Amino acid sequence: MAVQTLDISPVGRVEGDLDVRVDIDNGVVVNAWTQAELFRGLEIILRDKDPQAGLVVTPRACGICGASHLTCAAWALDTAWQTEVPRNAILARNLGQIVESLQSNPRYFYGLYAIDLTNKKYRNSKFYEEAVKRFAPFTGRSYEIGVTISGKPVEIYALLGGQWPHSSYMVPGGVMCAPTLADITRAWSILEYFKNNWLEPVWLGCSLERYEEIKTYEDFLAWLDESPAHANSDLGFYWRMGLDIGLDKYGGGVGKYVSWGYLPHEDKYQKPTIEGRNAAVIMKSGVYDSKTDRHVLMTQDKVRENTVHAWYEEGSTDVHPFDRVTRPIQKNNTDFSGKYTWDTAVLHSEFGRLEAGPFARQLIAGGKHGESWQHYDGLILDMFKKMGGPSLHLRQIARMHETVKLYRQAERCLREFRLNEPWYIKPKEKDGRGWGATEAIRGALCHWIEIKDGKIKNYQIIAPTTWNVGPRDAQGNRGPIEEALIGAPIADPTDPVEVGHVARSFDSCLVCTVHAHDAKTGKELARFRTA
Repeated sequence: MAVQTLDISPVGRVEGDLDVRVDIDNGVVVNAWTQAELFRGLEIILRDKDPQAGLVVTPRACGICGASHLTCAAWALDTAWQTEVPRNAILARNLGQIVESLQSNPRYFYGLYAIDLTNKKYRNSKFYEEAVKRFAPFTGRSYEIGVTISGKPVEIYALLGGQWPHSSYMVPGGVMCAPTLADITRAWSILEYFKNNWLEPVWLGCSLERYEEIKTYEDFLAWLDESPAHANSDLGFYWRMGLDIGLDKYGGGVGKYVSWGYLPHEDKYQKPTIEGRNAAVIMKSGVYDSKTDRHVLMTQDKVRENTVHAWYEEGSTDVHPFDRVTRPIQKNNTDFSGKYTWDTAVLHSEFGRLEAGPFARQLIAGGKHGESWQHYDGLILDMFKKMGGPSLHLRQIARMHETVKLYRQAERCLREFRLNEPWYIKPKEKDGRGWGATEAIRGALCHWIEIKDGKIKNYQIIAPTTWNVGPRDAQGNRGPIEEALIGAPIADPTDPVEVGHVARSFDSCLVCTVHAHDAKTGKELARFRTA
């Protein structure tokens, strides 16, 4: 049978334009290309602007993770200006980012990902009827609860920043808020509402304390069998259905992972520097190479971007972001053997292509590298090894597993505030270079800034989607999603839900209508709503 080429445009359900091309041979994906169709040009917009313009512009890079961009923009200026940041301000920044991530997890799982479990492909699964009752868009029992509850955590963000999204309350030297005792009390009640109405009764089927006792793969399986409430929770149900329909068999990817680490400690990073960050974050940074079972710290000097397959004027050389100038080309014709995307190929100078995201964070959390006081959690790494490596199924488990840890860190921030202490220390502006990094819910995010003569000379952003959706590099190595698509079984080319499974497991920024066509004939195979 001849190789069939499908162009799927766009693939997702929310924002940004991602197209995917796959070659299918005997019902299996044998080649893949990911194509970012939207050019934003934030780096060009910020050029020659006031250094603090990034605090206003970059949170609008995304409507769902603006806090992470604001975090990076603020820390980049802090390192450039060598500011002092009060402990209250560090906690307030962390809390804003945490609650934004907490809203994203149920919204992503129910609104973007679990919908696919109701696809007709799975109608012969013993779990299918229950999946429709839980996860069908708009009418599913869990869908309604999960999507509704997702709006609660960002009410805490609004207490800090006055609004969500697109607040700019984080500034170099601190934050532009001073919560009262009433604000903190309100925030506690919002957190507990989230826990009592979804996290414990719907997602886990148990208390946070019981779930936190799970340390190994065997512990998880024992927990699953311990009680019908566990097995029939949305976590337990998804685990069982995912295995039944084979989601653990494909979607692995490049097998190497990156995290910048996040949540600077309020007493260890008050005078931030680029070099001092790794030893001052609660969730440690790292690169994990599963082929050698090796963990190392991640440092910004190892990052490179390559544009040989992207619509930019730069050449084929791997360039550090401080040395890159964004020059888009005017005629962005698609050539899958040449330039075919607005995304760049991001790589580590030693490890090459890396996957970013919650899966990466959890694999790195299982490493023994870093400082002894930093967070350690070996569960997902243990599952990874005992289940035979990566899959799109385990990628979901890792993301939702993180929800409990984020919740605990939000509690910690609220406990640690000292309301009568400073929230802001005015910095002294000067020229220089700065770098700010964090972990957005989708993965590794960082901003580089260079200030000259009081203006932004250069601004560069590498987002999680840049890592994951990037095209082939100069050596022809596929990007993480491109590689993850290889081996995906396609049961029906007119409804390639498996491609959606893989792409959406990375939670790239996507949109809402999908159609597929055969690239060789131009014939449209299907057009359908995905939400």
